[in-house]
Amino acid sequence: MTTLVESRKKSMRGIPIHVSRGYWSTVWRNLRRDPASVVCMIVLALIFAGAIFAPWLTAYDPAIGSIGTRLKPLGTEGHILGTDEQGRDMLTRLLYGGRMSLLMGTAPVLMALLIGGSLGTIAGYYGGRLNTVIMRTADVLFAFPSVLLAVAIAGALGAGVGNALVALTIVLIPPLLRVTESAATQVRALAYVEAAQASGAGSLTIIRVQVLGNMLGPVLVYSTSLLSVAIIMAAGLSFIGLGAKPPTAEWGLMLNTLRTAIYSQPVVTILPGLCIFMVSLSFNMLSDGLRTAMDVS
Repeated sequence: MTTLVESRKKSMRGIPIHVSRGYWSTVWRNLRRDPASVVCMIVLALIFAGAIFAPWLTAYDPAIGSIGTRLKPLGTEGHILGTDEQGRDMLTRLLYGGRMSLLMGTAPVLMALLIGGSLGTIAGYYGGRLNTVIMRTADVLFAFPSVLLAVAIAGALGAGVGNALVALTIVLIPPLLRVTESAATQVRALAYVEAAQASGAGSLTIIRVQVLGNMLGPVLVYSTSLLSVAIIMAAGLSFIGLGAKPPTAEWGLMLNTLRTAIYSQPVVTILPGLCIFMVSLSFNMLSDGLRTAMDVS
């Protein structure tokens, strides 16, 4: 192994020194070399930036319109993306709608990752009866189609963003729990975990240091792919009246309110659906790119 003194001597002679990259540095380098992943990250960054900085990007109020300017086409002076059925500026509605749609798509995944990931790690590491109880409970939720289960839970709790978030979180916990449990079970059988157990390290220390770091890859990839599913399901709940309520700007709700204008202004009508499609596709392709980037030999 090259010592620090030898490295300094080589650098003084102009000899290049090979510095090994960390795992995540290599993953990031591989991800940046994938054109599709780069495009997806740029698209997502622009959409998130538009949602965050919406008040500074438009001068219109997303909830206030004018009957005299309703259903204006694209390119109308002062309304570059036209107006909706109540004369509200579509660009403003899309920017503010991104806030709610992205919140309803990302928050359930993060909460499900925290709950399902914790339970899956415990079930995979400890195994035995604890694993059986946790996984069989998750299998009960797996018996129902995800969309129908989300609709049933949101319908039972009542319409509203908060109840929709709870419903989506409950639906997303079982798949994340299963993936996390499988990854933890595989890591538990590896030699370095057994060595840590033999050295007398506590279970919490082994889980935190040895298990979590080595199961993060597949869990992160799967969580990224679930973001697209969550955004589509959140939009679906709002579309049928179980999510955001008028006059809140939300992409799924906008599709619902604009559906009657599909024959008079079809281009304006499909804009919220196009936003949902772009975000979902970007998260899916980014998940594929992340999976490839993490395949570091």
